[in-house]
Amino acid sequence: MNVSDSEDDFYTERTALVQSENPAVPSYRPDEGPQANSHSKRVGGLAASGSDLVLNACLQGRHPGPNQEAEPEDEEEELTLKYGAKHVIMLFVPVTLCMVVVVTTIKSVSFYSEKTTQQLIYTPFTEDTTSVGRRLLNSVLNSLIMISVIVVLTMLLVVLYKNRCYKFIHGWLILSSLLLLFWFSFMYLSEVFKTYNVAMDYPTVAVVIWNFGAVGMVCIHWKGPLQLQQAYLVLISALMALVFVKYLPEWSAWVILGAISIYDLVAVLSPKGPLRVLVETAQERNEPIFPALIYSSAMMWTVSMASPADSQPSGPEPDEEAERAGEMAQQRRRSRSIPEDELEEDRGVKLGLGDFIFYSVLVGKAAANGGDWNTTLACFVAILIGLCVTLLLLAVFRKALPALPISITFGLIFYFSTDFLVQPFMDDLANNQFYI
Repeated sequence: MNVSDSEDDFYTERTALVQSENPAVPSYRPDEGPQANSHSKRVGGLAASGSDLVLNACLQGRHPGPNQEAEPEDEEEELTLKYGAKHVIMLFVPVTLCMVVVVTTIKSVSFYSEKTTQQLIYTPFTEDTTSVGRRLLNSVLNSLIMISVIVVLTMLLVVLYKNRCYKFIHGWLILSSLLLLFWFSFMYLSEVFKTYNVAMDYPTVAVVIWNFGAVGMVCIHWKGPLQLQQAYLVLISALMALVFVKYLPEWSAWVILGAISIYDLVAVLSPKGPLRVLVETAQERNEPIFPALIYSSAMMWTVSMASPADSQPSGPEPDEEAERAGEMAQQRRRSRSIPEDELEEDRGVKLGLGDFIFYSVLVGKAAANGGDWNTTLACFVAILIGLCVTLLLLAVFRKALPALPISITFGLIFYFSTDFLVQPFMDDLANNQFYI
């Protein structure tokens, strides 16, 4: 019996991509139910972690082997290293700029390197004595008072944050920023003008300081360009470090640097440490820590806007409908604000402004006391090496780590070894005209 041409055409047009033979139907095996389920769960888990791997395995008609499972892990490690290296550089640049500003100011403006009898209220004990034991005791007492003040203020900040006293915290930070951006910047500018003998009238200085401070307040506490916000955070850290370099006694400064490193280690790593509690609370609430306290390589301020429909007043509604409408409006706000914030914030590595300050204090004290570039550069390199090691540990442990202990320890070791060993050796070489 011959097949008609129409049937051939029908087959050719409709089923040309289908195999001519009937597919083999697998026989029913009731004992393979749990295995099939486990196999599907395993493939589903792989698909969640590496969809390309499962896709390639299915196209090849076999399950992914151990070599193929290692590929996405290697790619993830490579991306992690690239991501980490990028942000290491993004943190090296502001830390370097902050220390450069401090060292340059100390070397050029004599006001910050001159010794004075005035001291901070947190360091009441003087070191104007010839007794080494008495001087050491006074420096230890000054450091204990300074660390006690820092501990009390940190615990107060944590208690306020835990109780959601955001307005009080914002007021506190705004007052601190006002003091730094207006008063400390005016002091700095006046000393620079005196050093370089620049004549300037007070109205012009007032206009300059007002514009500088107002723009800084907007960028830090509200929103502004990322680079401008980062520049202001670096500048206020440098201004605060210069004040510490000027008014902290010499021995007290070194003891305070060592003590603050130990406190930072305890506050961040101990289970009930104040800084760890602050970070964990912020993570639980899915809230960014205040931008005035943290330097971030990505945006820190949040953008949350309500739609006109959310703000329109509505007529009287039943309680259930009103609650439902409020929940829907809140969900709409979150859907608009959270994804953008998370994308911007997760890209950045954060470093506390206190770390900038004490890094710069160490380098500034080395520049002001020793006055030798070898010691200053040694401290500078030591701090960057310690920061690199800290970021490496951050990539390994993937949790908040203290940034001061390693860098400050390296800085102190490099300072005393260079000041007492390397520098005398180089001076002897120079006196005897030996060149290496």
